Amino acid sequence: MQTHVVPVGFDYDRMIAPLIRDQFDVDRVILLEGTVGSEANVEYSRNIARKLEQDFTNLLGAETVRERLTDVYDYDAAFERAFDLINAELDGSASDDGGTGDAAADAAGGDTDDATAGGDDREVWVNLCSMPRPVSFAFATAAHSIMVERQDDRDRIHTYYTAPEKYHETELAEELRANRDLLEELVAERDAADGAADGDDGGGGDGTSGVDADRIADRLATTTELLSEFDERGTTIGAKRIGDSHVIELPVASFQNVKPFEELVLFTLGEHGEFASVSELAETLADDLNEEYTDSFRSKVIYNVDRLGPGGKGYIEREERGKSYRTTLSRIGELWVRAHAGDDRDLA
Repeated sequence: MQTHVVPVGFDYDRMIAPLIRDQFDVDRVILLEGTVGSEANVEYSRNIARKLEQDFTNLLGAETVRERLTDVYDYDAAFERAFDLINAELDGSASDDGGTGDAAADAAGGDTDDATAGGDDREVWVNLCSMPRPVSFAFATAAHSIMVERQDDRDRIHTYYTAPEKYHETELAEELRANRDLLEELVAERDAADGAADGDDGGGGDGTSGVDADRIADRLATTTELLSEFDERGTTIGAKRIGDSHVIELPVASFQNVKPFEELVLFTLGEHGEFASVSELAETLADDLNEEYTDSFRSKVIYNVDRLGPGGKGYIEREERGKSYRTTLSRIGELWVRAHAGDDRDLA
C-alpha cells in the first residue's frame, strides 16, 4: 500500500502526472495546504488542492484527504507534523484521517487483508517539489530521521522530486513583452492620429478605436515597470522576515540512532533548556532517576554527552565556559525532543 504525502503549492501537473505516467500504484494521498500568504495566493493554492483531490480520486482511484499547515514557514512545527504523519502511515494508525485501519476494514465487510495493507506492506512516499522550502526540507529531514530510527523500515520510506517540463514564468514574461509592444504601437498610432487631426480641420481618425488614452498609458507604464523588475530581480522580490530573522536554519539529521540513556539526556536538556556544566546535568539526571550521584554515574553522563555532541551524533552543543562546558540541545536535538515528546518512555 502506497501513501503519498503531497505538499500543495502552485503546481498541478508535476504533483500527479509523473505518478500516472510511471504507473504508480497509489492507494492513499495526503494533500497538505498552506494558509500563509496573500489571500489571492492562498485561494489559488486551495483551487489547485481541490483539483488534485478530485483527480487523484478519479484518475488513480486513491483515497485522498486534505490537511492544512497553519504556518508553512514554521520549520519546527512542519518537522513534528511530518514525523508524526510518516510514522502513523507506516504503522497504519492514521484512521483519524478517514479510511484506514479498522474503520476501513469494517466498511469493507471485515476483510482486513483486502481493506488495508498490513504494516509491513505500507510505504510512504513524500513529494518534495512544491510548497515553500521549509516544509519540503522539514519533511525530508523527518523522513531521514525515521529511517535512522526504524532501520528495518528504510525501504518503506521514500522522498522524491519531479521536474517540470517548462516554467510558466518565462512564457508569461514573453507574453507580457508582446502586450507591452502592442501598447506602444497603440500609443504611437494615437499620437500619429492626433497629429493628423491637428492638421486637418475635418478631423482625423482615432487610431485606437476610441480606447481611453489614459488607460493605455497606465497599462503600458505598469507592464513596463513589472517587466523591468522581472528582468532585474527575477521571479521574486525581497526577503521575508520570519520570526526574529530573515533566515531559517535547516538542520541536518543524524545518521545514528539514539540509545535509551541518551534519550534521558536529551529529554532532560529539553526540559531544562541548558546546564552550566555536564556535572550539573549529571546531578539532575541522578535526582530524576533516584540514583546516587557518584563519579561512576558522572562519567557515564559525560560519555553519553560526548556521543551526542558535535563530534558524535550532533544532538547536543557544548560551549566552553572557563573550566566547564555550557550544555544545550542543538537545532536537530530540539527537533528530536519535540518529535518524541509524546512518546511513552521508561525512566527506570
